[in-house]
Amino acid sequence: MKERDGRGALANKPHPIRGYAYIVAATFSWGVAAVLGRAAFTGRLLPSGTALAPIDPLILSQSRTSFSFVVLAVVLGWRRGWNRLRVPGADLGKMALLGVLGVAASNYLYYLAIQKTSVATAIVLQYTAPVLVLLYMVARGIQTATIQRVLAVCLAVAGSALAIGVVGPGTLQLNRVGVAAALLAAVSFAFYNITAHQILTRYDRWIVLLYTTLAASAFWMVVNPPWKLLAAHYSGLQWGLLLVFAMFSSLLPFSFYFAGLQHLEPTRAIVSSCMEPVFSIVLAAILLGEVVRPVQALGIVVVLAAIVIVQLPEQAGEECAVVEPIE
Repeated sequence: MKERDGRGALANKPHPIRGYAYIVAATFSWGVAAVLGRAAFTGRLLPSGTALAPIDPLILSQSRTSFSFVVLAVVLGWRRGWNRLRVPGADLGKMALLGVLGVAASNYLYYLAIQKTSVATAIVLQYTAPVLVLLYMVARGIQTATIQRVLAVCLAVAGSALAIGVVGPGTLQLNRVGVAAALLAAVSFAFYNITAHQILTRYDRWIVLLYTTLAASAFWMVVNPPWKLLAAHYSGLQWGLLLVFAMFSSLLPFSFYFAGLQHLEPTRAIVSSCMEPVFSIVLAAILLGEVVRPVQALGIVVVLAAIVIVQLPEQAGEECAVVEPIE
């Protein structure tokens, strides 16, 4: 039986295999969300190809966290009671920062990078985040820059670049604002991994997810007030798509990812997250008929190799322990 502390956080030894399973489930869900997002942007639904007016990217970003918060708040409030969902003000502030600077910022900056450059440029620059996480962990003395970790991070970044097709004619579009946004998205993604890992040593993932989605939702309400949402005049079918998208792009993957961070250190978790572009490519090929080029297949193999390398113990008997919170 697992032991938990008073806030529901894991209090016993973490399970790396379970952690990787959670991360893979999260990245698969994000892959599904990428295909759904493409359907929303192109104005058609996947199963039947039904015509649908395109949905604004800002609305897509806002709805994913807002719907997730509402669903999660109702379920947790009913299952646990609101009194058991309270957290101290200091920790609430940390979760709010995680929601705004980690969840909302990375999402917005990523879409901005796509708008100004291309999907390929945006995603390959965002997936330099494993490098930032490793540098931070080494700088704080939490990890050492071993050959295994450095190799895994480099392979993850290179594999992601190959997988999304940065090699080839007309794949990269450089724009100063777009490049800056993508790099800031990488910083935000790294911050999200490190900060969430710290908070999850003290609270269970549902509490953390509740308050991060609340903070992100509040942020988007300021950026795009409710009356602007109503002015969009979306149909019931469009709102249904937004609800489904929110479940697959936010609630499900973040709950899985937080669960993975309870069992894995940030470097291993973020390297494993590089499976997201792999799943996106494979699902797009299956559901949308997009062609997978040989260089993309090579990138998939490289990412898989990085994940295998990063999970290997560096010395006999070494365990993947969850670090203590960094104050």
